[in-house]
Amino acid sequence: MVLKNWKKSATIIILIMMMALFGCQKAANPVNTKNTMQITSSAFQNSATLPAKYTCDGDNINPPLEISGTPENAKSLVLIVDDPDAPAGTWTHWTVWNIDPKTAEISENSVPTNSVEGTTSYNEKGYGSPCPPKNTGNHRYVFKIYAIDKMLNLQTSIKAEELYKTIENSILDKAEMVGVYSRQ
Repeated sequence: MVLKNWKKSATIIILIMMMALFGCQKAANPVNTKNTMQITSSAFQNSATLPAKYTCDGDNINPPLEISGTPENAKSLVLIVDDPDAPAGTWTHWTVWNIDPKTAEISENSVPTNSVEGTTSYNEKGYGSPCPPKNTGNHRYVFKIYAIDKMLNLQTSIKAEELYKTIENSILDKAEMVGVYSRQ
């Protein structure tokens, strides 16, 4: 009888401990499953060729970007532009954070007011235009915008991977578009 009551008591204690340990943790902010955010450009369509003007073969400037559908509770936006097809692994072309969530447009050759630009894979701050090695085929340049629930206090030397790790549990919604470019 004592053994039977002991097992029952131990089971109840374990259940209470599990509820205390797992049931009271703050849930991470899930990405908005509505996917209401959008990022577009008047310079190119999604999955279409990125005009040479925005590459190392042109003016080496960022294309115009339009952002819509930002969640009302967003505190800031984060932009990451990278090339997942680079021979040496994903190459970061631009990181920008603390973008005002009311921003609807990032104009050509500009940076949103009061935002922070990070270091690219070129080891420079600012927009590093696409410049794939010649004869390596089409490269995808992914423009990713994230709405997050906080402002960031980061060093500008932070790499894109670290930036993403910093925001991944704060993402409210996200959107992306792709520009394609190659050099012969």
